[in-house]
Amino acid sequence: MKNAADAVGALLVDGFHYFFLFAIGATTVWSAVAAFGNMIGKGQAELSDILLLFIYLEIGAMVGIYFRTTRLPVRYLIYIAITALGRVLIEIGGAEHRTGSDLLVVAGAILVLSLATLVLRFASPQEEAGDIPR
Repeated sequence: MKNAADAVGALLVDGFHYFFLFAIGATTVWSAVAAFGNMIGKGQAELSDILLLFIYLEIGAMVGIYFRTTRLPVRYLIYIAITALGRVLIEIGGAEHRTGSDLLVVAGAILVLSLATLVLRFASPQEEAGDIPR
């Protein structure tokens, strides 16, 4: 009876994972297409728009890696955070009412995240994109 319950539980967990992986993937594609449509509608793409597309790309890659390996690539989350902070940095630089300390705080956060990526890179080299089973 325990084996049957374990099998049903594993089936439900796998079903939950697959359903939400497809939901996250579909939402990411939908959002990227909408953002691209907005750029076409404006007739130009600003740097923050391009960085937003990179965020969508990293989310899609992260979903794909998790789908194949069932391991969450933490470094991709850090890449997404760095890119999002880059967008914030661009907005702060473009705003006239912001102080220099705002720029330093965001740049410092990017530096900390970059150092965290470096630590993760050397702590777990097997998580390289080329080493992920296909």
